[in-house]
Amino acid sequence: MINKNKAGLMFGAFLGLWHLLWSVLVWAGAAQPFLNWIFQLHFLSNPFFFEDFNIGTAALLITVTSVLGYIFGWALAFLWNALHKR
Repeated sequence: MINKNKAGLMFGAFLGLWHLLWSVLVWAGAAQPFLNWIFQLHFLSNPFFFEDFNIGTAALLITVTSVLGYIFGWALAFLWNALHKR
């Protein structure tokens, strides 16, 4: 059995931290070169350009992805437990 709350917290924390890192890259001005490099690795040109960093937008991004991560982690644990009952 997987603890649904722990799974939700772990997945939510993972997504929140991932997007915190992304926000730091945008704030530091390193996101554009990084994204250009990722597209170049895939033989693509990057059609995206970044807007100015906004702390409110970053906080909303981190909050939304953390909450959605919790919901998805909880749901996946719920499904796992339901499908693996003894």
